[in-house]
Amino acid sequence: MTRLIRTCTALALLGLVAGCSSGSGSGAAPAASGTTERSVRRTDPGARSPFWVDPASPAVRQIQEWRRQGRTRDAELLRRIADQPAALWPAGDHPEPTITAATRAAAREGRTPVFVAYNIPHRDCGQHSAGGASDAAVYRDWIGRFADALGDSEAIVVLEPDAVAHIVDGCTPPAHHAEREQLLGEAIARLKQQPRTRVYLDAGNPDWIEEPWKLVEPLRRAGVAAADGFSLNVANFQTDATAKEYGLGLSAQLDGKHFVVDSSRNGNGPLAGERGETWCNPPGRALGTRPTADTGEPVLDAYLWIKRPGESDGECRGGPPAGQWWPEYALGLARGSRA
Repeated sequence: MTRLIRTCTALALLGLVAGCSSGSGSGAAPAASGTTERSVRRTDPGARSPFWVDPASPAVRQIQEWRRQGRTRDAELLRRIADQPAALWPAGDHPEPTITAATRAAAREGRTPVFVAYNIPHRDCGQHSAGGASDAAVYRDWIGRFADALGDSEAIVVLEPDAVAHIVDGCTPPAHHAEREQLLGEAIARLKQQPRTRVYLDAGNPDWIEEPWKLVEPLRRAGVAAADGFSLNVANFQTDATAKEYGLGLSAQLDGKHFVVDSSRNGNGPLAGERGETWCNPPGRALGTRPTADTGEPVLDAYLWIKRPGESDGECRGGPPAGQWWPEYALGLARGSRA
């Protein structure tokens, strides 16, 4: 889930600045022109969503490339991704440019951008998405700049996917548990100083921590009481029904806390097989429920595309490094979609 997006790259992908140097070797494609973006998304199902759609996402740029190559049918299928709002994962030492550009663009459209804060020290236990802040002080500074960039804009922040679940499953060494819970609590408190920011602390997925009661005390110690709720199924494939049932059970043990569900790639549910092999770029998956706040369940605030469809889970099954755009996998997700 690593997002290796440098400052200039992030701004270019948002299509909101020009002239950024490519000397860093980021390989960012030029921002699409307004005319091209309108032609790519001449009909926009995302217009019915309250959440902001990135007008120059990797999917939009892939559509342009495939049209130039004559792959018009594939380009049209990929609009199933390009037309929908997906979270941004501001990365690197300076998250501010990505956040500022997106919040301004979303405000002009009267929509809400969704962000993921993913920089906790000892992230992902050194696995596919290893990295994060080098220490607690660096993380505090980073989350402070993240919050400052949000300002008084309306925004949703999904906080630190996997961080609490990795405490529960023992992947994160016990020596780091107390610090991690403290940092998460401080991050929630800092983000909630922004008047229109909603924060959801990540709680893994139903196939990971099968007994939700095991999450309750770690979530409490990490400050979930001060958050707007928790998130489920980030970058996973559990069905809406499974995630909803799990979320309702966990909510009941957390004094009715609300939650959101990542439905970006769960249209066909999870891949059958050993758990260790099913989460990383599984074949035959499909886009899930389009992002919406109309869930029919009072404590389920939204279905969101938190994992950006088409970005790799890691170097498995022929995929590129975690977080990198993988057009053929994206096409498979779109092709399998029932929408």
